[in-house]
Amino acid sequence: MNIISCQNVSKSYGSKQALNQVSFDIVPGQAVALVGPNGAGKTTLFSLLCGYIAPTEGEITILGHRPGSTPLLGKVSALPQDARLDPNLTVQAQLILFAQLQGFDTQGAKAECQRVLDLVGLSETANQKPLSLSHGMSKRISIAQALIGSPQLVLLDEPTAGLDPANAKAIRELVRSHSNETTFVISSHNLDELEKLCDKVLYLDKGMLNQSVSIQDNQADDYLTLVMQQCDSAHLMETLSQWPQVKNVKAAQYNEFVVHYNLAKSFEFEMALLELFSVQGWTYRTIQRGRTLEEKLFSK
Repeated sequence: MNIISCQNVSKSYGSKQALNQVSFDIVPGQAVALVGPNGAGKTTLFSLLCGYIAPTEGEITILGHRPGSTPLLGKVSALPQDARLDPNLTVQAQLILFAQLQGFDTQGAKAECQRVLDLVGLSETANQKPLSLSHGMSKRISIAQALIGSPQLVLLDEPTAGLDPANAKAIRELVRSHSNETTFVISSHNLDELEKLCDKVLYLDKGMLNQSVSIQDNQADDYLTLVMQQCDSAHLMETLSQWPQVKNVKAAQYNEFVVHYNLAKSFEFEMALLELFSVQGWTYRTIQRGRTLEEKLFSK
């Protein structure tokens, strides 16, 4: 069973159409990215998945049920980007309260509070109030709240926005470590981060599903992405374009090149590249099989 099925969903606010005939399916255990420009309909789609609003047209089911319905209680959670903790209650008191609202008894709620604090590595903050925590720690506590009850689906809106590198890394590792048993749908503008975390990308633009891209298919992708540290760009492109196994080479951005070539099981092509770099005295940063997420989404 698909964990999410969205079929021909549209949503209008008066004369403004926020979503237009959006259809996709998500299977359990995937980490899925939701991306698009501001105003593309991402927040509307999240609100529909949470059951806060209903579609104007079409149908959404989560685990076979309508979003927001009783059978989904405890199975779906969401963390809005602007979620805030109550400044007057300790971290422990808030998490226990939310656990009790999900049906845990007093002892069970205390144990669940400890479990989710351990998950985010912040058990020592249990007796502190939110105003004494850093922004990154508060965000991790909010994610702990979203994981109460081990939901099957977790919706995260910009979970690492504004965080320092250490806290952002901690959240990425938390999502990655739970992706086998929990399906995450993550809205973010950070494509590099999503490329590390997700299996699939849904790209919304002007309320329509513009693309649905698989990220983890690079092993079968007949492209290489070269990021050079130092080279003669024109000479590199001219040389590669003359190789018989190269179909096309283009400059994606400064010192980054995308090579479309005849994929082979051996690494002869990669070895030839390294030999070329050695002869020319060029240095490279990365040689990546496949294309970057940015290139997949926005290449013409």
